[in-house]
Amino acid sequence: MLTDAAIETIVFAALEEDAPWGDITSELFVPATAVATAEFNAREPGVFSGAAVLVATFAAVDPSIDVTMQIEDGDRFAAGDVLALISGNARGVLRAERIALNLVQRMSGIATLTAEFVALAGNARIVDTRKTTPGLRAIERHAVRSGGGFNHRYSLSDAVLAKDNHLAVLTAAGRSVTEVIREARAQLGHTMRLEVEVDRIDQIEPVLAGGVDVIMLDNFSIEELRAGVALVNGRAVVEASGGVSLDTVAAIAATGVDVISVGAITHSVRALDLGLDVQLRS
Repeated sequence: MLTDAAIETIVFAALEEDAPWGDITSELFVPATAVATAEFNAREPGVFSGAAVLVATFAAVDPSIDVTMQIEDGDRFAAGDVLALISGNARGVLRAERIALNLVQRMSGIATLTAEFVALAGNARIVDTRKTTPGLRAIERHAVRSGGGFNHRYSLSDAVLAKDNHLAVLTAAGRSVTEVIREARAQLGHTMRLEVEVDRIDQIEPVLAGGVDVIMLDNFSIEELRAGVALVNGRAVVEASGGVSLDTVAAIAATGVDVISVGAITHSVRALDLGLDVQLRS
């Protein structure tokens, strides 16, 4: 799902931002012919994500730099593990170092946190949201997959998700939610999924009557989620959203919902502590 084009766009923008007119320090202090060897190391345990991004970052600076991965996306690692071996022109290695670290540390942090949620969620799917870092959605969504999670709609163009504000506008003239949803359903192609968000139990039946594929129970209590799942009774996929944390996800999953969307796995993640230990030789 993570394309070469998406990686290139992110990597080139990051490199341009970091050194728009070159790496002045390395050009002053590092001989042009110097060679570097480096180990990409883990300083804490986690789940890895970002192999293609790591390779692409060094290749974008200098295609002759060799990156040998010692791990694959989705693999667990321990503190002290060597994740990749890197060798090549020293200026190029130093030029790419920080961007490679920034991106892969964030991706591995997302994968690690996602894996924690997945481990607690039982049969419910953990999915991400559109609460991603602008410009980095492609790699952050990939990192969620590396951690065992799934992706929600990638963008506003991928699926219909009518939230309370959408329905409030459409029903302002006194039309029923059921009628509005049926009309929307009739305009959609047969491959397009339709999801509607509700925040009260009494909204469930009118929404189901409209013919939805997925119903989102937003900010429901545990008792309300359990009652909502029973009321839906298999007539649509049930998604729980709002107030999801590592402390609450197991109880939410136990209500029988099919999907749990978690914004925190992308918008509140901590980057893992990874490092690049470089040795130079002239």
